[in-house]
Amino acid sequence: MRPIIKVEEVSKRYNIGVRQQSHPTLRDSLVGAVRAPFKLFSRDNPKLEGIWALRDISFDVQPGAIIGIIGRNGAGKSTLLKILSRITEPTTGRIELYGRVGSLLEVGTGFHPELTGRENVFLNGAIIGMSREEINRKFDEIVAFSEIERFIDTPVKHYSSGMYTRLAFAVAAHLEPEILIIDEVLSVGDLAFQKKCVGKMSEVAGQGRTILFVSHNMEAVRKICDQSIWIDKGEIVTAGKTENVTNRYIEAGTAAQSVYPIPPPNNEDNPPGYAYRLEIEDSENRASSAIPVGSPWQIRVYFEITRPVDHFIIGIGLFTNFNSPLRTCWAEPRNLEPGKYEAVFREETLILAAGNYLIAVGLSSAERPFHYIENAGVLQIANFADGIELVRISNVGYILNPIKIELRKSQ
Repeated sequence: MRPIIKVEEVSKRYNIGVRQQSHPTLRDSLVGAVRAPFKLFSRDNPKLEGIWALRDISFDVQPGAIIGIIGRNGAGKSTLLKILSRITEPTTGRIELYGRVGSLLEVGTGFHPELTGRENVFLNGAIIGMSREEINRKFDEIVAFSEIERFIDTPVKHYSSGMYTRLAFAVAAHLEPEILIIDEVLSVGDLAFQKKCVGKMSEVAGQGRTILFVSHNMEAVRKICDQSIWIDKGEIVTAGKTENVTNRYIEAGTAAQSVYPIPPPNNEDNPPGYAYRLEIEDSENRASSAIPVGSPWQIRVYFEITRPVDHFIIGIGLFTNFNSPLRTCWAEPRNLEPGKYEAVFREETLILAAGNYLIAVGLSSAERPFHYIENAGVLQIANFADGIELVRISNVGYILNPIKIELRKSQ
């Protein structure tokens, strides 16, 4: 079967740097031409440095496939999608696309701010090559999905980011392009709408259309995409089954250690204190980068209070590698004077499955946070244990605590 997308050794180079004078005067131009007549016509600038956003990217996508594209910020994911969407040209290499392309690369992509939501629906449809009759047939369904019926005849410049996202996704998903390109659509909007988007993408894929989906939400990627591509520093690290690719990506990004320096908060907010270090310790209060399954563990957080704080609370949160919250623990409120402190969070009985868990730290006053660190450290639970029977404990899920089960004949 012929691929619907064919990418062959695609590279993209950007120039960065500062030109000496962006708007020279006529006198400057004439003097420069006399002193260096050929430099006037040169496109080179010694102060401009080139960086490669993509280097020799190659892959094929079969019709009806749902491909996840993952990687850190700045890895080159969005550049690749812009090339596929024909927003920018590759520096080298070639791309073959067989079908109409619908893109949602950022909130409101392709929307004209002065036009109404209704007019932008027809504009977007025309851009991807649909007839007015086709758009009319889908219009009511698009508006219903976006849930902004009351504002469909309002200029989109008055829309909130959530309203933009709702309409932009509805247009991209309902106008029936053969290829649908989506970049972080789930980063904006409420949870109910995000769930609705995931369901719609699965439905669209079931209709035989091809989807390229970029997201930092690994759960969404694993749920929607059969195959994934991991890009780092402009190059493909690995590609294949989504479960294998995301596992490798997560393992590379969550290498555990025992001590984690915590970056300071934004000083412009003038916080009354800050956390500055987190340590992982085993049952003997020793620094440890890996805790055996079933063993007690503790997290020690060092922080400093710079002025008196009333109703101070410090807490930690544990998250899965897919950023799903697992649990949150808060200390009792206290009034603190300036000084350095430490808080110890100890777990005696919770048996976590082997794996890496992300740690968040939060400091608050009167329940208003003033220093929150989303990824302060990594708690690694190792796949070995002493003196604990794990044979009878299920290894599916995150929590391994045994549950008492009774089986009896009902009366």
